[in-house]
Amino acid sequence: MAQPAAKPGADQETVIIQQLVERGRAAMADIAHDGQARIDELVTAIAWSVYKPENARRLAELAVEDTGIGNVNDKIIKNQRKTFGALRDLMRAKTVGIIENDPDRGLVRYAKPVGVVAAITPSTNPAATPVNKAMMALKGANAIIIAPSPVGWNTTNTTVELMRTALERIGAPADLVQILPAPVSRSMTQILMRHADLVVTTGSQNNVRGAYSSGTPAIGVGAGNVPVVLDDSADLDDAAQKILASKTFDNSTSCSSENSLIILDSVYEDAMAALAKVGGYRVTDAERSLIEDKLWVDGKLNRDLIARDADVFARGIGLAKAAEKCRFFMVEEPAFDAKSPFADEKLSLVLTIYRAHDFDHAVELVRDVLTVQGMGHSCGIHTHTAGHPQRLAEDIDVVRVLVNQAHTFGNGGSFNNALNFTLSMGCGTWGGNSISENLNYRHFINITHLVTTVGEDKPTEEELFGAHFASYGRD
Repeated sequence: MAQPAAKPGADQETVIIQQLVERGRAAMADIAHDGQARIDELVTAIAWSVYKPENARRLAELAVEDTGIGNVNDKIIKNQRKTFGALRDLMRAKTVGIIENDPDRGLVRYAKPVGVVAAITPSTNPAATPVNKAMMALKGANAIIIAPSPVGWNTTNTTVELMRTALERIGAPADLVQILPAPVSRSMTQILMRHADLVVTTGSQNNVRGAYSSGTPAIGVGAGNVPVVLDDSADLDDAAQKILASKTFDNSTSCSSENSLIILDSVYEDAMAALAKVGGYRVTDAERSLIEDKLWVDGKLNRDLIARDADVFARGIGLAKAAEKCRFFMVEEPAFDAKSPFADEKLSLVLTIYRAHDFDHAVELVRDVLTVQGMGHSCGIHTHTAGHPQRLAEDIDVVRVLVNQAHTFGNGGSFNNALNFTLSMGCGTWGGNSISENLNYRHFINITHLVTTVGEDKPTEEELFGAHFASYGRD
């Protein structure tokens, strides 16, 4: 796919988008009569193109080189694990033709494509997110056009070319997967959103709002800012190991990475010791001020410090030499302050620590943190106390509450929990989203319901109103 020599004008951008959409529709027409087995072949082919070890490594190296964030080894894992897990989920689903036949209810459900999908993808995952969305889109026999972050375009373009080659190799139309040509502009992305049949956006909240205001049906995701509770029954060593693995994975680029720990007072020092033992650095008051001054510039996160290796971050901030040998940085807050930047998402190896008087206070702090940012997204708890996880699920307005898990590895799907694999987490209306679950194949199909009559299912008035009449009469 040729790259323009210069940024096109508005009219030319519209023509470019129209051509991409037309090519997508033509590709969809080519597979319109393919059965489930053939569609599954397409999905498997593009999954392998990124999962293949040498390709997963190449894309990881390109991502770090292009964006400067994250680290190669973890991006390899992400490219493979997310793709493998999503393929597992997709191969278990029906998405073509009749997907349900219930003669007792006189109902037959047919799955059909949603159309050409516009997929907005972030710089944090310039390979893993595009293939994840492409797999889901193709599972529904759709075409997809990816609008990547400009800084990640090179990596995403390489990912798309791998997927296109994989499709051609099995005799399928390459134009089922396309990408906006460079240089990607905001206006070109907006035009794509208007011309597509469905917009699926992962990334900044500005992009999500843009998708919802495009006039096209849209699915967006909310911002992360995950608070996790350590209560007085937690296995502190196990929790510390999981927090380390989760917080440091890909240098904390994941929206599911822990941003705050809320530790009950009775185990506070023991928990801090367990965290220090696995590589947590306990920041001094003076160093806290240094982090606050340098991690944020004019109220925005400093791109030179976010998602960097721990030693790079420590040197960039000016922390003590000992900090350079640690894995993540613990900033203790004396009390919750909604105006403190440490209450917000940090996209870095900085972990805010709050001390809770008791579990009621811990629940209150979880709610406070999410009020700053992260409403609807998720929270977690390390505990062996029956009822504590349920209390969070009942009292906190989030889509996901993870129990005794490494949050980054569990929130977007895992091989040992029931959540499906994705890189796009819906946050419900709490987070300004239209979905309250992990993005999955069901969001990429339309359903036709064939309805025939069955035996009458009509209760009596007494069956429906009886309890009301008994309590309040018929007046």
